[in-house]
Amino acid sequence: MAFHLPTLCAAPSTFLLVSSPHSRQTNSIPATARRHRRRNPARPVKATTLAEEASTDCDDTKLSAWTSVRQERWEGELAVEGRLPDWLNGTYLRNGPGLWDVGGGDFHHLFDGYATLVRISFRQGRATGAHRQIESDAYKAAVASGRPVLREFSQCPKPRNLLDRVTNAVGIASGAVLTDNPNSAVLPLGDGRVLCVTETTKSSILIDPDTLATVGKFEYADGLGGMMIQSAHPIVTESELLTVLPDLARPGHLVVRMAVGSDERKVVGRVGCRGGPTPGWMHSFAVTENYVVVPEMPLRYSASSLVKSELAPYYAFEWLPASGSYMHVMCRSTGKTVASVEVPPFMAIHYINAYEEKDEDGRAAAVIVDCCEHYGDPAIIETLVLHRLRSLRDEDVLPNARVGRFTIPLDGSPYGELETALGPEEHGRGMDMCSINPAYLGKRYRYAYACGARRPCNFPNTVTKIDLVEKTAKNWHDEGAVPSEPFFVARPGATDEDDGVVISIVSAVGGDGYALVLDATTFQEIARVRFPYGLPYGFHGCWIHDKDLTRRFDSSVQVN
Repeated sequence: MAFHLPTLCAAPSTFLLVSSPHSRQTNSIPATARRHRRRNPARPVKATTLAEEASTDCDDTKLSAWTSVRQERWEGELAVEGRLPDWLNGTYLRNGPGLWDVGGGDFHHLFDGYATLVRISFRQGRATGAHRQIESDAYKAAVASGRPVLREFSQCPKPRNLLDRVTNAVGIASGAVLTDNPNSAVLPLGDGRVLCVTETTKSSILIDPDTLATVGKFEYADGLGGMMIQSAHPIVTESELLTVLPDLARPGHLVVRMAVGSDERKVVGRVGCRGGPTPGWMHSFAVTENYVVVPEMPLRYSASSLVKSELAPYYAFEWLPASGSYMHVMCRSTGKTVASVEVPPFMAIHYINAYEEKDEDGRAAAVIVDCCEHYGDPAIIETLVLHRLRSLRDEDVLPNARVGRFTIPLDGSPYGELETALGPEEHGRGMDMCSINPAYLGKRYRYAYACGARRPCNFPNTVTKIDLVEKTAKNWHDEGAVPSEPFFVARPGATDEDDGVVISIVSAVGGDGYALVLDATTFQEIARVRFPYGLPYGFHGCWIHDKDLTRRFDSSVQVN
């Protein structure tokens, strides 16, 4: 059975490519002091239901980025404007929240939404597309009950009595009350399987990359079932998956690996917390060719709020700068911690890349780590509340961010450095949702692709190419639109680091939605692949080569 949606009216397709002039590197922008008050439980947010959304008239001020997806699934041919490269054959998958209202229950925060997969398959200059909800237990329970049931990022079911509190505490220990909504990342495991994840271990869910159907839970065949939390960004290489498991019982982090084709995670090593009673938020981390970098930032898990079924000042976290900020470096082969240094307070959700700085004898003298850093200020979390995203579009309320660069010495020094790798005005003082050429993972690199800002704005609104050698940036901008993570796809046989294309799914005003395709070298737009409806904002994506797909591109598309 095929699903069809009416084409929404589109906003004028104006866009701008800006190459910023060279600007002086700066080391810091003072963060505004803020009182870290306790947030109230989820506040009512004006949001349309799915039925209301389907009947809404076209509005040239409407932005699909923060609007729930209209149907559970859709698949069809996509219109191509411009010309797609002949070599671009494969499938781009993007994961992210796509449903923020179920029945009478509305979510409060961007991170709460139920996972929606988007697929764009490219072959011989044509494209097909699809989206589909991931059928997690959290999603199915919400649909059945007409409201969210499990604890999401900012949603916390309130205990009604002492028995509820005891049940919640037991459920936290077992993971039963934690969500399995895998709305963060999607990644091929290298053996034909594709995994979707977020920060709870139970959210590891396999999907079919062709139909987008939910295959089922990924069952780990190891003795680490007691670890309830994981990084939302496992790193997959040709031989293994690496990830980090925060340990709230014995404050620290386990670094684990899983070989391609295996279901068993094996412990590489353990890093204890140096500051604070709980680990720092471990959304992502970084690796080099020989090391795993484990960050410990002062935005720490609040164990008491989890046990009591309450919201901490930052939902599941507390900002404790006095507890210290640290960077740990672990050897990938031995599991030994070779460096553990104190660094200035930092706030980083996403890491860009890391590499080893060699001395004159060719030995690793330091580890360099680049990240999207928010000047040691967690305000970005509250900026992502849905009612702020929907109502403050013309206000300059996006907190400042930069390309932060850590230097971690490997000579036993107790301190590391944090500096600004690129003048922040090059990218409008906005920086998040980054990617690189995957061939340069863990190696010295030059280019990165991210979402920057053209101010005033309340959310990153440019697709930005960063040149870390020339210290410049190029910024693509479509007035009023919200682009998602730019993803780099290399041209087959390419030898230059930026020889390929960059793909970003864009949510535009007027309910428009399209995939932007940029020439990664020139950063000029070469194509738009249009969906017949607007797509909600999404988080992270992956590329699956055409040869790895089981179903081939055909002149007709069927949905089972």
